[in-house]
Amino acid sequence: MRILVANVNTTQSMTDSIAAQARAAAAPGTEIIGITPRFGADSCEGNFESYLAAIAVMDAVVNYPEPFDAVIQAGYGEHGREGLQELLDVPVVDITEAAASTAMFLGHKYSVVTTLDRAVPLIEDRLKLAGLEARCASVRASGMAVLELEEYPERAVEAIVSQAEQAVQQDKAEVIVLGCGGMAGLDEQIRQRTGVPVVDGVAAAVTIAESLVRLGLSTSKVRTYATPRPKTVIGWPITPAQATPAQPAEAAR
Repeated sequence: MRILVANVNTTQSMTDSIAAQARAAAAPGTEIIGITPRFGADSCEGNFESYLAAIAVMDAVVNYPEPFDAVIQAGYGEHGREGLQELLDVPVVDITEAAASTAMFLGHKYSVVTTLDRAVPLIEDRLKLAGLEARCASVRASGMAVLELEEYPERAVEAIVSQAEQAVQQDKAEVIVLGCGGMAGLDEQIRQRTGVPVVDGVAAAVTIAESLVRLGLSTSKVRTYATPRPKTVIGWPITPAQATPAQPAEAAR
């Protein structure tokens, strides 16, 4: 089984971290390929960057030259999951939805701890669109920008723990969801500090994608996510088809 894990920003080191977290969660025999968009922002924290990322991720995925069995969209917010579902016949799993749905198996209410406050409405909208907001106690901002998560990892852990503790004590959350793909790998530290289950969206998405592939299930094509109707689309795909992968294929498990 081969799963593409698409970072939504153009920071290669973050793609590497996300892919490493995905491999740690994958079952033996699952190959994880991390892909980075060719264009876009080095971090996605607002609507402009997120909608640009949606185009860039679709462009990167449709240009991947080898067969694959599922795609994981590794970003919190609005990054065009629905567009990928129209374009592809394989399952597409968004880490925002994977993390929230997993959290609902673990407690009555969950809270999301993300990066900057401006990202909170985007995540709230994604949860509402996915029908996952009813059991969301809160979406809290750590105050750390996406790129600061790598630059200042100790400060990031402290900021996330502080908000997670307030979510548990004040918002009555019973599960914490890490609300950024760049937080991959921090779940165990946060769990030890807060004493509640902590869900990493990348790990949750890998498990869900593997399950869908093994069950032989994929996106319904009868209506909402039907393949786009044949028509003239100018300038698409943006990147010409490549004979070899644009990104070096990373080692499988």
